[in-house]
Amino acid sequence: MKELMRGALDELGAVSTSIDESSVANACTLICDANRVVLYGCGREALQLRGFAMRLFHLGYDVAMQGDINTPPIGPEDLFLCSDGPGRLATVQALVGSARTAGAKVLLITAEPDSSVAHLADHVLLIPAQTMARDNVATQSILPMGSAYEGALFILFEIMVLWLRDTLGETVQTMRARHTNLE
Repeated sequence: MKELMRGALDELGAVSTSIDESSVANACTLICDANRVVLYGCGREALQLRGFAMRLFHLGYDVAMQGDINTPPIGPEDLFLCSDGPGRLATVQALVGSARTAGAKVLLITAEPDSSVAHLADHVLLIPAQTMARDNVATQSILPMGSAYEGALFILFEIMVLWLRDTLGETVQTMRARHTNLE
């Protein structure tokens, strides 16, 4: 068990530290400049994005998850932040097109920077990890299917929260004040 844990943590560490820092800073700047941030992802990627949306809310952002019944319209001052690890999700492609038509900027997080959807984004943040697009090649991740990408998303988002918190002058106390009291 400990050997599997060490292998998974080592892999997630290697993927996370290989993400380009300037690209992360550019992504954070897009978030800082946005009036509203709407996030979207499919499957387990969506779960990671939901956690990030919650933290963006705690940082004071006007934020929503695409597909929720209270998602507002998106427009020219807004950011559509989406994840498409394998780079071939038709829903992401369609929503990126709609966001562009509405005038919003698009931040795409992916493991496939040469995908057709990547060419539509204002900024592409590359996570060089195995996804479902490449889970059957010879150099497989110790983690199944897209777990390496999804785990790296979690780590990336936590680091982005720290960067944004410091940039915005937020504190644990100001973030906690926005946390729900209905638990």
